[in-house]
Order: sequence, then structure tokens, then C-alpha cells
Amino acid sequence: MNYIGVEGVPTPADQAVISVMDHGFMYGIGLFETFRTYGGQPFLLERHLERLTAGCKALGIDYKADLRQVKAEIRELLERNGLDEGYIRYTVTAGEGPLGLPAGDYDKPRVVIYVKPLPEPGAALYTKGKPLWRLAIPRNTPEGEVRFKSLHYMNNVLAKRELARMEREALQQGASVFEVHEPRPSAVPAEGLLLTAEGWLAEGIVSNVFFVRNGKCYTPDIDTGILPGITRAVVLELAAEQGLPTEEGRYTWDELLTADEVFLTNSIQELVPVTELVELDMQVRQGMQRRKVGAGLIGPVTQSLLGKYREKARNGDAADHL
Repeated sequence: MNYIGVEGVPTPADQAVISVMDHGFMYGIGLFETFRTYGGQPFLLERHLERLTAGCKALGIDYKADLRQVKAEIRELLERNGLDEGYIRYTVTAGEGPLGLPAGDYDKPRVVIYVKPLPEPGAALYTKGKPLWRLAIPRNTPEGEVRFKSLHYMNNVLAKRELARMEREALQQGASVFEVHEPRPSAVPAEGLLLTAEGWLAEGIVSNVFFVRNGKCYTPDIDTGILPGITRAVVLELAAEQGLPTEEGRYTWDELLTADEVFLTNSIQELVPVTELVELDMQVRQGMQRRKVGAGLIGPVTQSLLGKYREKARNGDAADHL
């Protein structure tokens, strides 16, 4: 990452700075969106900016997005960093303020845009999938009526660390993290699943979760406190277009164990099949339980939805061509 966009200006990475008085730094007041490009165009950008703008309004941050300007800034950053395609993180911080908890609104937010190369997961990720580990740490409650994609990301960081500990423990117990039913490349990372404090399925560390049973697609409801994912919403729309029944509700880990298919969604990796469900009790020797999902490969519903999603990405939304 050679250049970072700071207030619309491509800035050498070693010169990109933000004030220590910025309330994004001091109190985590700020929001971000992550998305990717297809054919050099940021996909679903309008939806991401709509979610970002709504979140800023709820936080009292005076931010309004100019779609054309944002597209131009991203295009320039891709060029400056020598990228045809990119992973984009678009961040709005509250801006500078006095020391002390604020009572008023923020009228001078700061915008920072990061770009980096897209990860190369390899084709095997979309055929053999990845494991999904049940985590002990609960999903914290949302900051407001719905969860913001906010700069306060400690719950996710702690979840990521728990997943790493569980994987290390599994290796110490003599179990392979990636090689149970089908060989998987060691580069394929597992995902961790957070449940609510009440025990309902919530979401992955960096993903929303879906499962399919008897031809019907299920996903946790927004009122469980999950992030209202952009890719999640698009998948529900694609399912409706194909006549696939869907349901949003409250579900348990045991229900997930009976699924015919499980898959994860996020804006960078699209739809990723889950082919193993894993539990690990680190207090018990050999306390690992693993369950293969379906045939241990991507299922037909997941494959169909992934194909439709990629078709939509290739064609782009009308707004993407502005």
C-alpha cells in the first residue's frame, strides 16, 4: 500500500496521519465500509455509501457522500498503487474534538480510503470450502437500533484471537485443523462463529452466515444484533429472484448442525461454502467435535447463488457505471 487517500488527497502511506484529538481515535466514533472492485469498478458502492451515511447520521456525524467523487478518488488510488482490482476500506472518522465524552454533533469528519490487492483464496475455497468454529465469546449488543460497522471493533478482535487459540489447541491435541474429510490447502483460514449471549446464532467474525435445509435458506435476523451486511441483503434478493424460500429468524447451533448446506457472505470473498462445523472444549482433552456439512463440498444452492452473485457483479449495478 503505497498511497492512502486522506481527505481526497492520495498521500504516501508513511505521510498519512490523523490527529490524536480525533474522536475516531479517542473514542472509536467513526464508521467504515469494505468492498471490492470488479473490472476496476467498486461493486455495490451506492449501497455501501447509503449504509455509511445512515450510520453517520445516527452518530451525529455530518457526512454526505458524493458518489461520483468517491468513485474518482478510488480510481486514482488504484492507479497510484498500481492495481487493476482492489480491496477498498472507506473510513469516516468523527474528526477532532476536546478531551471528554461528547454531547454534540460532529461537523468536520475526516475521510480516509485504504486500497490493497485483493486476496487470492484459490479455487479450492469455493469447492472444498472452509471450517466454521463455534466460539465461546458472545456477540456484543449493537451500539444503537442496528449494529454499525464502527471503528470500535474489539469484539471481533477478541473473537479472532479466540479462534487462533482454538486452532493452536487443536494442533496440540493432535488434530489437523484443515484435513478431516477432504484435504484443504493450509492457506485457507477458518472462520469463527459468534452466538448471542442468549445462545442464538449471530454471525462470523467477518461474515454473515446462512444455512440451507430441505430446500429453504435461513439466516439470523437483524434483531439478533448482527451487522446488516450488504452482501447478505443481495443474497436474499437473489434467492427471491430464483424462487428459493428464505427465512430470517433466531436459530441455534444444533439447528446449524442439521443443515444440508452452510455458507458465509462478505463483500470481499462473496459466498464461501462451509463444509465443516467445529466445536472445541479447551478444558477437556480431545474435546473437539467436528461435523461434516453435506458431502463436504459446496452444495447446489450455494453454488447457484454464488454464480448469480458473480453474474450480478460482472454486470454491475446501474450506479456503478455513473
